Amino acid sequence: MALVIEGEERIAAPIDKVWQALNDPEVLKACIPGCESLEKTSDNNMAATVVLKIGPIKATFNGEVELKNLNPPRSYTIQGEGKGGIAGFAKGGADVILAEDGPDTTVLKYEAKADVGGKIAQLGSRLITSTSKKLAGQFFSSFNETVSAR
Repeated sequence: MALVIEGEERIAAPIDKVWQALNDPEVLKACIPGCESLEKTSDNNMAATVVLKIGPIKATFNGEVELKNLNPPRSYTIQGEGKGGIAGFAKGGADVILAEDGPDTTVLKYEAKADVGGKIAQLGSRLITSTSKKLAGQFFSSFNETVSAR
């Protein structure tokens, strides 16, 4: 089951600072809902463990995160795939675009795509869609707060 989520955040920080944060595993780990670990395995790859609760199912996903289509400090694609054992799998990605709005404000736009399979997919599209939107919103608003506060 695939879905698309779009959104925008105005971040009170210069574009270079926002770009650095988007590439910082510590920042990403702090902002990804349920993220227990995120470690760099190469320049553009990270290993992740994320615990998610979707409806009645709580699962630990172990997977890979990859940064692709890098165009510093303007845009990139973040892609990940996780396996949650009997719960199923989740994979997705987001195209992230940064634009300057004055010297100290950056507009971050994202288009995220998610796909789930296995037991989770049986929970119904409405629950999965609302949970996915909530998780994407939490990540980007948390990212905004973290970067603005620095």
